[in-house]
Amino acid sequence: MPEHILFLTGRLAEKSLHQVLHAMQPTSFTYTVHQLGLNVAGLMTADMIRRRLREIHDAGRVIVPGRCRGDLEALSAEYGVPFERGPEELKDLPQFFGRARAKTDLSQYDVRIFAEIVDAPRMQIDAVLDAARRLRDWGADVIDLGCLPETPFPHLEQCVHALHAEGHRVSVDSIADDELLRGGQAGADFLLSLKEDTLWIAQEVAAVPVIIPTHPGDMASLHRAMQALREQGKPFIADPILDPIHFGFADSLVRYHALRRAFPDVEIMMGTGNLSELTDADTGGMHALLFGIISELGIRNVLTTQVSPHAHRAISEADAARRLMHAAHRSHSLPRDFGDALLALHERDPFPYTRDEIAELAAAIKDPSFRVQVSAAGIHVYNREGLKTGCDPFEFFPMLNLENDSSHAFYMGVELARAQIAWQLGKRYVQDQALAWGCATETAVQDTATYCAPGTTLGRVRGSQA
Repeated sequence: MPEHILFLTGRLAEKSLHQVLHAMQPTSFTYTVHQLGLNVAGLMTADMIRRRLREIHDAGRVIVPGRCRGDLEALSAEYGVPFERGPEELKDLPQFFGRARAKTDLSQYDVRIFAEIVDAPRMQIDAVLDAARRLRDWGADVIDLGCLPETPFPHLEQCVHALHAEGHRVSVDSIADDELLRGGQAGADFLLSLKEDTLWIAQEVAAVPVIIPTHPGDMASLHRAMQALREQGKPFIADPILDPIHFGFADSLVRYHALRRAFPDVEIMMGTGNLSELTDADTGGMHALLFGIISELGIRNVLTTQVSPHAHRAISEADAARRLMHAAHRSHSLPRDFGDALLALHERDPFPYTRDEIAELAAAIKDPSFRVQVSAAGIHVYNREGLKTGCDPFEFFPMLNLENDSSHAFYMGVELARAQIAWQLGKRYVQDQALAWGCATETAVQDTATYCAPGTTLGRVRGSQA
């Protein structure tokens, strides 16, 4: 027998709620809509429900507006049925029920992130440790100490020991044989990057070597190095090197594909910096695409950098992308509807209400408070005096008449600025709430535990031919 659900709402949203539920044509539940006698559903509170709700119509569950405040657990105990917050926008009810049937688990991933501290030789040990803690918080699994050409690193060993003491796994990344050897002897877990003629270092230390071609694109040398390490019984990670756009990018993708086809079980690394750091474009989409390729090819190790100002969220984006692609792969699904962490600039459904629907809501308003909504047609501001639609916040100034109310003027200025940004970019706007930027802002760190932070100085980009 289908579950019966009671939906609580206000006068203004009652008609829209009926329309949305009717359009859903639910088969898994029946429903009753109960209007509690208040205008705005979003102002509903648990105490108000307790005072006004007399019966629950044989409901097995009660859905209240997403912005309803108060203790729903107490209501559940009092009425004997679960009370649950629905979505903040009632137009999202179909997605709400779809996600409720199969909630996404983004706690799992199968890609190890190496995060490089590119200027480690110039940093004191305490600064290296501070940087490593931040990198780990943002998603890094291995702290990569990036050595610099012709720059002494006298405290390399102390850095490795100090990082291990705090529980980090450590890699040392250098083009100098002596630094790689010193790093390995100090106990580094990985060495980046050995070539065919420097494999002797791997025989001297326990660190797992990451091996690259002797010359750019020279896969034969990479294959020989792999074979030599296999004969020695030494574990390794192979990296054909991802090249920058117009300097071999497409060919380098082919090399990764060919390596995986020829060696189905080999551990592979891809460094993303040659694309994210050396392309003037937003990096979130780049990481989504790269981690889609990484997922398809079964690549389990990624080296990230976040040194260019426009790439300063690279680690948090990589962390979000590896979780998204793992969940999609595990579900045999397209990478859609698994979270919004990488939808920083745009959203799948930015405008839940049309101009006509907003006009209908505005016509029912009987109080002086201003409401702000956004549709594809622009920004809409309304109260009992009427509705105005525009695209620029300054268009609303005469209507607002706030010259003698500085606090309200400030509030409306903030809300209209948010609304304008949302309309221009195609983002979801909800009055009194900050815009959502996925993993692209520090606010997202606090809200979603997806971590991000700015980089430092621009350093060497690994394997670059540019």
